[in-house]
Amino acid sequence: MSKVDDFLNDAAKGRTTVLGAHSIEEMVALLKRPRKIMLMVKAGKAVDDFIEQVLPLLEPGDLIIDGGNSHFPDTIRRTKYLESKGMLYVGTGVSGGEEGARFGPAMMPGGSPQAWPLVKDIFQAICAKTPEGAPAATGWARMAPATSSR
Repeated sequence: MSKVDDFLNDAAKGRTTVLGAHSIEEMVALLKRPRKIMLMVKAGKAVDDFIEQVLPLLEPGDLIIDGGNSHFPDTIRRTKYLESKGMLYVGTGVSGGEEGARFGPAMMPGGSPQAWPLVKDIFQAICAKTPEGAPAATGWARMAPATSSR
């Protein structure tokens, strides 16, 4: 048995509606359109490698979300690249450590402005809340152009 099958037959059994996929192709095929794919990998080359692996499987309007705290110039570059192919991209800073794991992280998204409506409800549901109950993912980061000296 695979790790996917083990998880489906143990931790996910009877508790939730989780679908298992044994390949990237199968996973993409299971997603509702527009697809939202969130990756949590180390910032850098791994993000670019994953984008190139999944890109041929996507359609215009699909969204890739990077939750690996990539440096904002990489988010700007990837946003332009994916938008040129008809896709959307979100680079998301995720902060919180152990407290974030238990109570929800602070999230700082930026990228394709058209993607915010696709992720807003999800991000605000899972992120930390202020003492007043407001979500700690309240808006879209305004990113300086890649040519900025800042």
